[in-house]
Amino acid sequence: MNPMPIVNLAGICNELTASGRHVSVLWQHDDTLAFVARGREYRSEFHINPSDETMYMIQGEMRLHYRTPEGKEDIAVIAQGALIYTRAGTPHSPRFPPDAFALISERKRRPGEIDNFHWYCAQCDGLLHEEQFVVDDYAQDPVSKAYRRFFDSVEFRTCKRCGEIMAAPAVL
Repeated sequence: MNPMPIVNLAGICNELTASGRHVSVLWQHDDTLAFVARGREYRSEFHINPSDETMYMIQGEMRLHYRTPEGKEDIAVIAQGALIYTRAGTPHSPRFPPDAFALISERKRRPGEIDNFHWYCAQCDGLLHEEQFVVDDYAQDPVSKAYRRFFDSVEFRTCKRCGEIMAAPAVL
């Protein structure tokens, strides 16, 4: 492998569109991870990453939902060509359509580090469910695994506080 890979981002975006995949890992080494992500219409969870993260919008616009330290939801709009920095531990939910693409750069997980995924009730904002993963290889697409487990369970999607049930998407 070339020790200094040159990546054609437009080509990677075209490959993701053609394949239907959501993630293409560009590299992951001892202390660095970079990948291109294609948007998911159904994305609703908040990811709590153990490392800092940058997100650059290659194509399209992202609405980055995040939880403030006070627990309130807010939204940052990242336009095409813009970059955002997200500190480790910030619950965030990058929401953008399938024809939009983001370049994500973060630190590769250290042994035993845990990624958390939280879903909240749209009706009362109560915590619906939490998924946790030790992510040792990002090419395994932990986000898709978390979604499958969550949406396959009516119990996970049912709010214990108000009884609201989050609908499952037709296709994951």
